[in-house]
Amino acid sequence: MNDAFIDFAAGALIKARGREWVVLPQSEKDLLRLRPLGGSEDDIVTLLPGLELIPPHTATFEWPNPQHAGTHDAAMLLRDALQLKLRAGAGPFRSFGNIAVEPRAYQLVPLLMALRLPTVRLLIADDVGIGKTIEAGLIARELLDRGEISRIAVLCPPHLVEQWQQELQTHFHIKAVALTASSVNRLEREIPHGVSLFDHHPFVVVSLDYIKSERHREHFLAIAPECIIVDEAHTCATGGQGKQLRFELLQRLVVDESRHLLMLTATPHSGDDTAFHNLLSLLKPEFSTLQGAGVGVRKELREDLARYFVQRRRKDIEEWQDDSIFPRRMTKEVTYVLTGRWGRFFDEVQEYCIELADRTEKSSGQAARMIWYATLALLRCVASSPAAAEKALTTRLAGTIEDMESLADEERLYDGHADDLMTNDLEPAAQIEDVSRLQGLIDEARGLAGSEGDPKLAALIQHLKELLKAGFRPVVFCRYIATAHYVTHHLKRHFKDFTIDAVTGEFTPEEREARVFELGEADRPVLVATDCLSEGVNLQHQFTAVVHYDLAWNPTRHEQREGRVDRFGQKEPEVRCTMLYGQDNPVDGFILNVILKKAEAIRKELGVLVPMPEDEQRINQALIKAALLKRNRIKTDQMAFDFGDLGVDLKPIESQWHDALERARANRTVFAQRRLKPEEVLPEWRKQLTVLGGEQDVERFVRNASSRLNSPLETYKRKAYRLLPQHLPTALRERLEHEKIDKPVAIDFHYPPVTGAQFVHRSHPLVSLLADTLLESALTDDRPLAARAAVTVTTEVDVVTCIYLLRLRHQLSYVRRGETRHLMAEETAALAVRGRTNPEWLDEGNLQALLNVTPSANLSPELTEREIQAAIDFLKANNNQLDIMASSRAEALLADHRRVREASRDLGSYTVRPCLPVDVMGVYVLLPDTL
Repeated sequence: MNDAFIDFAAGALIKARGREWVVLPQSEKDLLRLRPLGGSEDDIVTLLPGLELIPPHTATFEWPNPQHAGTHDAAMLLRDALQLKLRAGAGPFRSFGNIAVEPRAYQLVPLLMALRLPTVRLLIADDVGIGKTIEAGLIARELLDRGEISRIAVLCPPHLVEQWQQELQTHFHIKAVALTASSVNRLEREIPHGVSLFDHHPFVVVSLDYIKSERHREHFLAIAPECIIVDEAHTCATGGQGKQLRFELLQRLVVDESRHLLMLTATPHSGDDTAFHNLLSLLKPEFSTLQGAGVGVRKELREDLARYFVQRRRKDIEEWQDDSIFPRRMTKEVTYVLTGRWGRFFDEVQEYCIELADRTEKSSGQAARMIWYATLALLRCVASSPAAAEKALTTRLAGTIEDMESLADEERLYDGHADDLMTNDLEPAAQIEDVSRLQGLIDEARGLAGSEGDPKLAALIQHLKELLKAGFRPVVFCRYIATAHYVTHHLKRHFKDFTIDAVTGEFTPEEREARVFELGEADRPVLVATDCLSEGVNLQHQFTAVVHYDLAWNPTRHEQREGRVDRFGQKEPEVRCTMLYGQDNPVDGFILNVILKKAEAIRKELGVLVPMPEDEQRINQALIKAALLKRNRIKTDQMAFDFGDLGVDLKPIESQWHDALERARANRTVFAQRRLKPEEVLPEWRKQLTVLGGEQDVERFVRNASSRLNSPLETYKRKAYRLLPQHLPTALRERLEHEKIDKPVAIDFHYPPVTGAQFVHRSHPLVSLLADTLLESALTDDRPLAARAAVTVTTEVDVVTCIYLLRLRHQLSYVRRGETRHLMAEETAALAVRGRTNPEWLDEGNLQALLNVTPSANLSPELTEREIQAAIDFLKANNNQLDIMASSRAEALLADHRRVREASRDLGSYTVRPCLPVDVMGVYVLLPDTL
């Protein structure tokens, strides 16, 4: 047979075009996928053997050259470079070599659940801030690395598109494009003619607003990827027209029984049983019958549903030894009284509203009914700030029915529903009469600006003094844009030594993120924001406290604000959350006691927020009645508010809320996933860290490599460092520039990183490029930076000891759903032997100490070369030890896969075969120091 048509196995070493290559899976006789020996995944090529002048042929890896010996430190540098270069790791979780975050053990539970299912269909409903994005990314990356999928689409609300794109790239090395209504035309212009957008870009993050049009929806359905991730999945349940279209889209996607679907939400059940069961039906059609099923059938269905649905609170994670990763949330209430001119202004506006409403109600039609929304909107703006009051009073609301209805339709007055919170932070229009009639109120609002006339602002300033003195970095949440700018302006006057900025809906999502990042770089920042930041922008790396300057009228919004700071990745042990409210403001009193305190009591009892029932009519009536209460009827003790005389029966709302609490409690009993125990997951994760290298290994390698390359790291704040790429070798510097590392940058090797620093993990481009550079030098240079051979004289051994650094490749055959896939697994290992006359082969438990010995004397070049050659000759004479080790590692790898498969009840089977011969990467001799 012609060599050009040899069927090389995955993992085989061949020579072609004058260099050595490793054969990768998916290679065939007439088409080879190859990675250069010592190269990275970015260097993979496809080669057609039949077109080569010199056919590819089997190659063997060269032994180390005794004449190119280096130091002990250079030898250890090669060991670290080999370990951290591994991507197709040999462990049972294929994705771990390609992820840029160290997942916590509890975050592996959804991954194990996914491995149980022939087609992944999961609803991940973990609490806010636990890390659903990481859990979904792990599953998607695992499916990619197992060869089960090649394309992914994330469907999410528009404000989350950029965040998802960044998370996939940063943490999972998945380069996705953002597909929105504004970007699609540009993307289509950049692809070749006749090629589908989704074929050209295998990984996309799609705005749900983009996909809602019929043309885009049908096109997406025709070429949808094999794996779909849906974030904020509760917004795709039935309800309004938009939600119905989203639900129908998902229904049509899951018709393909082989398509994987991951749905993420922190609020799977927002009080609407029908919407909840519609979500469940996307996992499996029969789950839609749970709502009306009998006791026996319902029990069986719920047990089956537990395979597809995971929902955990923070307290559920304690048994995973991970409770310490979340900060303590310390809450506080700060009150103020509507005194002096501010109180009189509030009373005057209230009187004006009552007078206006009385006049309008005497007329007939929709305007009479809608006037209450206008007056309530004005009172909310007045309670927010003088600036918001002025804006509302000077913004004309025409008296037409259509304009008045828009006030309620746009929900500017409220905060939206639990499953669809709005982020519109514009002040509602409240000027109905001619402006001259209102000029006195407008002038009064302008005159109240500042802490002297505004007791609410004064209370905020005093509270911030306490927070900032204690070292906290606060976010102040306001309801309206005018309030945010007003607060920012006055805080800058009072806190001149701090960096203060406002981020509102006036900016694009990209601009918001940039402003937050820039502010987070400051030593003493204060961020003032509207609710445009309460979803989609994570603030845990830059900020440590939340102040609700304006009470949200929906408890879910409060939880989302606090969840931006109190979430996975928060480095501080404690975060502060403060509610600021008017002690004698009747609307604040109603919102606080009837809504927010009830929600907080449920959250403390259950461990998670249960959304408020959506009884709009009763809530509206109660709010309007509360707005009419005179301040002089309110006791100074906010807790003594008596709303029994509102004339609105609120007991049905309380009853609905209690029922929702009981349903949530029952659901969590079933879906907390207590069947998977920590002892089934933790050992595998720790073993993978040992094989692939953890944070300490990465830090040691980058520090040593940078020093070896004449660019030692500088110290930076709080145990972080600063990289100076301008001092690195030209070739490496050019590679780093391609990764946008072209100027000094702060780096941190521990997650979460300190503010202003990049988190450098094992798969960060810096680590990969340093490892590539050192390995290339070791294989090609006469005086390599990382040594393949070394002799170390040390007092820590009493007999000649040889350490052989090895690279092993295994062919992993994986059968699932009747389809066989061949994967390649690589690992770095070491083999050690004491003595040469009566050799004692050492087990792996002794290797770490031998690798970390301290040199105590130097050796001449002649003796060094002789000792290395002797060690090479010894191993060649005992070559069977390499084969024995390769077979032993293959058996251990197979056992690991079987153990994880049994723990997760993974469907499928594995076989593992070692690819021989083993590559001898390094030969290191330890000589006893007899002096």
